[in-house]
Amino acid sequence: MRIVIAGAGDVGTHLAKLLSLENQEIVLVDSDRSKLGVLDSNYNLMTLVGGPASLKTLQEASAGKADLFIAVTPFEATNITACAMANWLGAKSTVARIDNYEMMTERPAEFFRTIGVDHTIYPEYLAAEEILTALRHSWARHWFELHGGEIILVGVKVHSGASIIGQELRNLTRVNHNFHVSAIRRRHESIIPRGDDIILENDIVYFTSTREHIDDIRRLCGKEYYKVKRVTIMGGSRIAIRLIALAGNEYKFKIIDNDQARCHYLAETLPDGVEIIHGDARDNDVLTEADIAHTDAFVALSDSSEANILACLTAKEFGVNKSVAEVENIQFVGEAEALNIGTVINKKLLASAKIFQLLLDADGSTSRCLAFTDAEVAQIETRPGSKITSAPIKNLKLSREMTLAGIIRDGKGMLVSGNTVVQPGDQAVVFCLGGYLHEIERLFT
Repeated sequence: MRIVIAGAGDVGTHLAKLLSLENQEIVLVDSDRSKLGVLDSNYNLMTLVGGPASLKTLQEASAGKADLFIAVTPFEATNITACAMANWLGAKSTVARIDNYEMMTERPAEFFRTIGVDHTIYPEYLAAEEILTALRHSWARHWFELHGGEIILVGVKVHSGASIIGQELRNLTRVNHNFHVSAIRRRHESIIPRGDDIILENDIVYFTSTREHIDDIRRLCGKEYYKVKRVTIMGGSRIAIRLIALAGNEYKFKIIDNDQARCHYLAETLPDGVEIIHGDARDNDVLTEADIAHTDAFVALSDSSEANILACLTAKEFGVNKSVAEVENIQFVGEAEALNIGTVINKKLLASAKIFQLLLDADGSTSRCLAFTDAEVAQIETRPGSKITSAPIKNLKLSREMTLAGIIRDGKGMLVSGNTVVQPGDQAVVFCLGGYLHEIERLFT
């Protein structure tokens, strides 16, 4: 597949690196030569210096021959223009990064399609959705629902005392047949486990199950359910504004921001019930005055990954049950996950998941994807005649870098065993290490 990416900022560069590992033909375009130099020599992709919305540049990049054209510069208007031009040149599908929620509503989306913008990505909105999910499922690190919750992937960090620690997976699943251990995250590494793997303290374990058995997993991991009612946010960012809009009256919100002008803007923009505090949330005195000890969740959304991590750790010391940190430095994500932080949010990974969804399914209607730093979870529809339908799973000699975590058949979620035969039309849930998404395509399409 030929993919042209316009914009070598954080999101564009990260996408280019990931997609180059998937054996895709990648062209990365940016007007800043310095952003492209290091990628030329270290990754399997081509680079082109030029304006992302320049017709001449797009022609040089052969954007008209692209199966997928992605515009992710920091400028919404540039992205929309670049997609419209790429579509006019002949690109099969286009994706534009936007930064305005109004652009996601139905009428603007319909207009975008008429000018050649097939899909839009709003990373801040994706982050707000992810945070809201984390608040609703406070005991879990990750929560990913497929097909209306028929299959649920839940990531749980196991601490000392959990009965699951020290057990071989083959023994664990011999007793419990109501879940599948899809992956284990251990420090900086994702592991596709086998029967002889043992769960260790501080592992993040990813279970796939059906909704009626989720409480069994929670108890097995020694977790207590608690309902979040009061939420304190550090940083009045666009993510914070979108989170409050999505949540409605579900929570009582409090925002702490150290910019006086921003506080005035938030007070004018947000609903009356949201409390705005001018101060530095890294200061213990400010947190004490904000009554942090009586908040149920602390969400750190400042521009600094380091500050967000430290603020969440401080909130934990005050006794806050749930913490969420926006960590935009990919190299810090593993470190943050290893610490006592509830959920880590990264906009690059969220945008990557949206793009991978389109790679698996051109219109994005029958697939979903969740991206980690070195792994992906994909929901993909099984096509007639595909290799995965040719024999029971145990006879297919699947790569050790992937596992079939569950399927949705006739609208009903079910786990799989070695004897399961995947059928055409099944929605399969697959966990794979980074760089193996193209293998999933070959198996299921």
